[in-house]
Amino acid sequence: MKAVRRYDPARGSAFESFAVPTIVGEVKRHFRDHMWGVHVPRRVQELRSRVRTVRHELLGTRGRTPTVAEIAAHARMSEKEVLAAMEAIDSFAPASLDSATPGAEGRTFLDTLGSEDPCLDFVVDRVAVAPRLRELPPRERQILYLRFFRDMTQTQIADQLGLSQMHVSRLITRTCRRLREEVEAAERTGDAGPAAGRGGRPPAAAGPPRSPRARPRRHGV
Repeated sequence: MKAVRRYDPARGSAFESFAVPTIVGEVKRHFRDHMWGVHVPRRVQELRSRVRTVRHELLGTRGRTPTVAEIAAHARMSEKEVLAAMEAIDSFAPASLDSATPGAEGRTFLDTLGSEDPCLDFVVDRVAVAPRLRELPPRERQILYLRFFRDMTQTQIADQLGLSQMHVSRLITRTCRRLREEVEAAERTGDAGPAAGRGGRPPAAAGPPRSPRARPRRHGV
């Protein structure tokens, strides 16, 4: 349609001689702008066409795949431009993630992609809590250590410390609430924490405090 609209009979040329190059140009422009699977600059697309043509010519005359240096010399291009053009040749139709990877039977490109590590979310939380754990009283700090690092039950902690299970439960709830409130307040104010070192770096969390001597359990303490 573009050739029909632009054709001017007054110029004296045949419609066919005008329409053919116009149609060919539009087809090439369509492939250049819309058919690439990956966006490639126009300059690299032009280099790709030259390199592909030269490579086929040298392959026919020499009977082997030409080197990058040979293609660059024949096409009067730099080797860097040849390498960029050769990469663009594979960018026209990129491989599917479901296609098999070379040398790995039964594996696809999708299998080689990494996934999000859920443990990374805990790194920030542990760094934020570490300086505040050092500020806790020894008993509360030991209870949290036994519960969350030694995976002991509240009953086991109560037996070891000579407390009631109900009292251990209240201490865990109260201490966790205190830590959460302090961390949330620090996030609002940008405070690194009461025990932060130089440059705002929080120190590593302290190890478990020394266990006090077991006392007879007193219910209701």
